[in-house]
Amino acid sequence: MSLPSEGNQLVNVVVLLGAAVVAVPLFKRLGLGSVLGYLAAGLAIGPFGMGLFSDPKSILHVAELGVVMFLFIIGLEMQPSRLWKLRGEIFGLGVAQVLACGALLTGVGLLAGLSGPAAFMAAMGFVLSSTAIVMQILAERGEAASGPGQRIVSILLLEDLAIVPLLALASLLAPAGGVQHGDPWLQAAIAVGCILALLAAGRWLLNPLFRLLAAAHAREVMTAAALLVVLGAALLMELGGLSMAMGAFLAGVLLSESTFRHQLEAEVEPFRGILLGLFFLGVGMSLDLSAVVREWPLILAAVIVFMLVKSAGVYVVARALRATHAEAMTRAALLAQGGEFAFVLYGAAATAGIFDAHTGAVLTAVVIISMAFTPLCVLALRWLLPKPTPSMEGVDVAKDLDGCVLIVGFGRFGQIVTQAMLARDLKVSILDTDTDAIRAAAKWGVKVYYGDGTRVDMLRTAGAENACVILICIDNPRSVNHMVKLVKAEFPLVKVAVRAYDRIHSLALAKEGVDYQVRETLESALAFGEAALRVVGVPADEAAEVAQDVRKRDTERFELEVAGGLFAGRSLLYGNMSSAPDGKNDKPDRETAEMAPSPQA
Repeated sequence: MSLPSEGNQLVNVVVLLGAAVVAVPLFKRLGLGSVLGYLAAGLAIGPFGMGLFSDPKSILHVAELGVVMFLFIIGLEMQPSRLWKLRGEIFGLGVAQVLACGALLTGVGLLAGLSGPAAFMAAMGFVLSSTAIVMQILAERGEAASGPGQRIVSILLLEDLAIVPLLALASLLAPAGGVQHGDPWLQAAIAVGCILALLAAGRWLLNPLFRLLAAAHAREVMTAAALLVVLGAALLMELGGLSMAMGAFLAGVLLSESTFRHQLEAEVEPFRGILLGLFFLGVGMSLDLSAVVREWPLILAAVIVFMLVKSAGVYVVARALRATHAEAMTRAALLAQGGEFAFVLYGAAATAGIFDAHTGAVLTAVVIISMAFTPLCVLALRWLLPKPTPSMEGVDVAKDLDGCVLIVGFGRFGQIVTQAMLARDLKVSILDTDTDAIRAAAKWGVKVYYGDGTRVDMLRTAGAENACVILICIDNPRSVNHMVKLVKAEFPLVKVAVRAYDRIHSLALAKEGVDYQVRETLESALAFGEAALRVVGVPADEAAEVAQDVRKRDTERFELEVAGGLFAGRSLLYGNMSSAPDGKNDKPDRETAEMAPSPQA
């Protein structure tokens, strides 16, 4: 039974939101990612699942706006200068991958018995990877701005551009009885005209428009204007026969250097998130399970072969252009699927008579299943790719060291501490596990050895037993605690000074009996506060007295907390609640009371 499509639209909305709210957190908890959760939820409530919706195409039509807005936000992050730097990746790497994968998959289609035009269209539809899925995974992994991530974004941009000539080719490859859609040269001219119109609007109209609206101080008008720009650019590109997503991307690029960029991103982001999730739900609903059941051997074989062949093509191109094995494997796993533009291309090919409805349904099912497999392929990389081993070139492992001071950790904190030790001509041994940092230190005349301070054998070879003091300067509280216990157990006569993460960590270290600990932000924050007082007009000597008073109170408070617990010294804490006559909190603030990650750091 399907839900009413006209009577109570609110029921449809509630079902869609409910499916997403249940499935997405569950799939993320299982480590499968939000995209697979949306696809599974769409399949469950769609016409081939529980049948709560009978027309997923209508949902997809609206939900495509999620992809449009996603591309607009990506465009906002891509300043023209940045895009110019990526021109080699976009038109070099992107074109090479599209051509290589297209040729390989066309060969697969020909071997499967398709005609030349049908094999080409089937292949090129699968070549166009899912921008929405790949960008969502990159965002979740925090890799969208990394070097490898930027190269993947470049490929996706080229694939989005490729839909334009491919749609024109669909008309040119149509058989004599197929449906033609006008003069392809005229369509190309219209497309170019639409692009030029959008560029002109972005160059001379958008910034003045937003300055005028900002002067009105109406938040809702700015939101409406942001949506108008995104949807207007998408509509203009669609009228020109191009991709709506490409129009939104160009609009984002044109506004990327605008002073209103961050505000526009904040206005569009909520709509982008909801509509993109709706898009994935619609894709899940579109999977025709009856066709899959009837043709499951063919569809399963096509999914496996297409994904393997495309992955191989992506990997070979990546390696040929000097990508590392790990980057090439990651790129192959992320781009192995077909994408949302395949639906557009297959629809145009079917309309042009290049292949029949049955072939179109099978190919659409292949693309959707490949999209669902992508998060699983990415998860499989954890087992396929070994953990990278650091290059030891130019790096010496700690062995037979005899420094008076043993410093563990040569990051921002450890580097400053080292300067104090060297200034007094003390013999210093320094350990770190970051080989890049070790090589960089050598350029500045500082010798750092490779060694893991959480291992007792490494500490022994680094001379911990005979050191006057061990300075633990790493920023991982768990590793610090493990190291302190290790040193206290194995080298009880050696003094230990420790960098603490926050107040709670300091209290824990004090109970472990370290000789000295300091919270990593304490002194810098006191210096900052003293400088801020001078900025607002407090005389320098008074500002210094205030900083000294805060330091003294903090020390007294800490001693009370060591003896009586975290809240024992709360009367010494300045506050801004009016309930206490002296201006101090009668109760600890929420951050301290709830013992947040950095309580009164």
